[in-house]
Amino acid sequence: MLRIKRILRYFLAAILLCIAFIFIADRLVARAAAGRLYNRVANVPENHVGLLLGTAKYLSGGRVNYYYLYRIDAAEKLMKSGKIKYLIISGDNSRKNYNEPETMRADLVARGIDSNRIFLDYAGFRTFDSMVRLREIFGQKKVTVISQAFHNQRALFIAQREGIEAIAFNAKDLSRKAGIKVQMREKLARVKVFVDYLINTQPKFLGPPVHIPQV
Repeated sequence: MLRIKRILRYFLAAILLCIAFIFIADRLVARAAAGRLYNRVANVPENHVGLLLGTAKYLSGGRVNYYYLYRIDAAEKLMKSGKIKYLIISGDNSRKNYNEPETMRADLVARGIDSNRIFLDYAGFRTFDSMVRLREIFGQKKVTVISQAFHNQRALFIAQREGIEAIAFNAKDLSRKAGIKVQMREKLARVKVFVDYLINTQPKFLGPPVHIPQV
């Protein structure tokens, strides 16, 4: 009986420790983004390059992914307003017939965005990879990140750790009820960021440099 009680105490302590770690990671990530998130196009400082973080256009069952649509809307607004001159689209292209960067580019071009001002990062499998590759492959140390606010916060935290001067434009978000699963995954993703730095994780792929015009 004493052994069972001891095991239960250790188990409870481990659960409390995990909860504390999740809370601390969440607060640190949010704090790192303070003052660098923008919701209105008019207020966003101009940057030479924007980084659009990829996601799937459709959900399981063929339903439209509104996170995707709202990110396309946000990127279009920044490009057409002149707040960014060039756009890097970073997303997943790890499976046959699945290509987030190409799909996003096609939708932006269909909305009138010049394809010559769009560059694709096919190895943005995670936000961590996207931010590191922004600097290592695309040679950018200053950027406007484009995604939903919760995602932007994590991207800005990584940018800070990587020596990138970054701000972010918040795409429209879903309601708390509609996005509850994504929000829960985000809490764990923030913990994963700290684990990545603890074990010195590197991007899955790097590769040759990609030149973006300076004018």
